[in-house]
Amino acid sequence: MSNLLRTAFINTRQKTIALAEPLSEADMTIQAAEFVSPGKWHLAHTSWFFEEFMLRPLGISFVQSESYRFLFNSYYETIGKRQPQYARGLITRPALAEVLEYREAVNQAVLKLINAGLDNHQLEILEIGINHEQQHQELFLTDILYNLAQNPLYPAYIPAPQDVIKKNVAHSTDSVITFAGGLCSIGHEASGFSFDNELPSHLVFLQPYGLSRHLVTNAEWVEFIEDGGYQTPLLWLADGWKKLKEEDWQMPLYWQKQDEYLAYGLHGLRALDLQAPVSHISFFEADAFARWAGKRLPTEAEWEVAARTSDPESELQDLYQSVWQWTASPYVAYPGFKAATGAVGEYNGKFMNGQYVLRGSSFATPASHARVSYRNFFYPHQRWQFNGLRLAEAA
Repeated sequence: MSNLLRTAFINTRQKTIALAEPLSEADMTIQAAEFVSPGKWHLAHTSWFFEEFMLRPLGISFVQSESYRFLFNSYYETIGKRQPQYARGLITRPALAEVLEYREAVNQAVLKLINAGLDNHQLEILEIGINHEQQHQELFLTDILYNLAQNPLYPAYIPAPQDVIKKNVAHSTDSVITFAGGLCSIGHEASGFSFDNELPSHLVFLQPYGLSRHLVTNAEWVEFIEDGGYQTPLLWLADGWKKLKEEDWQMPLYWQKQDEYLAYGLHGLRALDLQAPVSHISFFEADAFARWAGKRLPTEAEWEVAARTSDPESELQDLYQSVWQWTASPYVAYPGFKAATGAVGEYNGKFMNGQYVLRGSSFATPASHARVSYRNFFYPHQRWQFNGLRLAEAA
């Protein structure tokens, strides 16, 4: 296991740097909203995580450790005070070069520990740190997209298609796959890594139900728009309608309507691909669309049970590596959930309030995170992630 994690650590650290290569230092410093972070902050925070939870308990630190502990702690209250989230874009110093030097120093210290041999607890922290950084790789892309979108020239993050930003093609949602329901098990059961919020495995009872074979497409969303979906309050939850009015939602985030519909993405501003899955929608929008379509959103248990039992080639398609899929389930603890002890216990459990679960994965999600039990979660109004939907109905 140690050798596998050593390879995973090296590859993960290199992948994060590769994501930053197309960007200037100015690109890496800007922060356009409180809910996004600068690219430079992501590079530093993911390094701080290894230092804080792997190196510091062994007395290993660096000259800049205390100041970086303040600047690059994210939300760990038990560790101490930190730079406010909304002000991360004000960290013009340390410079990008200094952050890269810090990353390399952390890399060498962690590799030295791995080569010397890790105990079980250290192996566990190393694995969490790798998966934590992989989560930040997707956040890096969603955040830089939002930051660059504030530029009226709509610059591309990268002009030519690459695997990291490859998008699967969706189709019509008119065919439905039915599932018997009954007493079913959900939660992480297989060997291998999982986050604490995927545990423990437990039983749920489901009524018979159906899920659309495919994700909702941009073409279908255009129908929703042009049928008055954003002007019809009866389709919307009260908080969703309030947010729509406050922020003047008329279409998904990054869309424009000129002579035709356009969408801004990692390749820049381009004509809307009508066959692609709709993305950058909030829970409120997904719920309103489902109501307009005469259907509903699946619960996370329905999604997971269907994903476990479906043939992705002939039944449910685009389960992974396309867009995250909103569910109707609030993000709460599973029965019997226990947070880890210490600061690392703040990782997921403290956020189990006021958010909704998404399932599957997006094209920007590291492949190892595309598993059936993975629980992503965001607030119902948030739109800057690669979030779409699959429809559900009673069987």
